Amino acid sequence: MSDKSFNIYDWKLHLTILVVCVISEIIGIVKIPLGPGSIMFLPLLYSMAFGLILYLLKPVTFINEKHAPLAEKFITIGIGVFIAKVGVQSGAAVQSVIDAGPALILQELGNLGTILISLPIALMLGFKRESIGMCHSIAREPNVGLIASKYGLSSPEGRGVMIIYIVGTLVGTIFMGLLSSILASFTSLHPYAIAMATGVGSGSMMAASSAPLVEMFPDIATEISAFAGMSNLLSTADGIYMSIFVAIPMSNFLYRKLEPIFERRKKLANSENNK
Repeated sequence: MSDKSFNIYDWKLHLTILVVCVISEIIGIVKIPLGPGSIMFLPLLYSMAFGLILYLLKPVTFINEKHAPLAEKFITIGIGVFIAKVGVQSGAAVQSVIDAGPALILQELGNLGTILISLPIALMLGFKRESIGMCHSIAREPNVGLIASKYGLSSPEGRGVMIIYIVGTLVGTIFMGLLSSILASFTSLHPYAIAMATGVGSGSMMAASSAPLVEMFPDIATEISAFAGMSNLLSTADGIYMSIFVAIPMSNFLYRKLEPIFERRKKLANSENNK
């Protein structure tokens, strides 16, 4: 291995991950009943939370920032195995995927709906052009590259996309896992619809959010994995084109329309406070 950062014999990291996995599996699946439904916590969620604590709070001194690149490579390998499993399951449920027809293809349009909600909230919080980078997508690597090439990472749009990229990297998988469990428990959305929604173009987020669905609906676990995997594949393939031709122009249009309104309200509120 010429790349010194890729030291597969780093026993300290492997031992720490093994302990985290063992503790997570011992805790097991925890269901918290809430009204008519329940929130499900899986070992995958614990391991991600433990990893985040180890990285940020550094209670174990021999695990530090230099291990992050190595851990990232192993995540890629693990997700690759998971995607292969989803691919095999998708083949077994290919008829269900075909029967979904336009719904699976058009689900990408649903991602645009988040712009209508998130951009006004970003403006309300006081962000300016940063809201374009923040709200046009889930800000994974292809979107960061797109914003960097179009506006530059030092621009307000670049700062916005990096904010969401960092936040998504730290807590995105945990948030997605909890969100899918809550939606499946407390809404009338069909499990297939939630499974399609988990395919946001990030393998780790798709894995974290589809796992609770598989546990909650074991009778249709194969179909759920198939829909999630196919949706993620489509989002990865056409998501960047959707961002280029629809999401960014749509975000810029909404920004031009909404920003003056929020600015006038802000100035009016400041003038009333100064009276």
